[in-house]
Amino acid sequence: MPELKPEDKSFYESTMKEAKKKIEIIDAKVEEELARVKKLISELQEQKKAVRQIYDGAAVILNAPNEFEEEENQD
Repeated sequence: MPELKPEDKSFYESTMKEAKKKIEIIDAKVEEELARVKKLISELQEQKKAVRQIYDGAAVILNAPNEFEEEENQD
């Protein structure tokens, strides 16, 4: 590759710095979104556990089959 002129070199160095900044910003946003989604999943799992306890209790009181236990036993 031929040697770059000083103004071209300066242009590409500046371009690299700007691109690096943008990549770092995008990476930070990705991490923020991942943390948000992980928190949401955790909250939903906790809600599911609580509702599952209610369901399981009602099935016992009614002496009814528990669909979820049956599905778990099949897996």
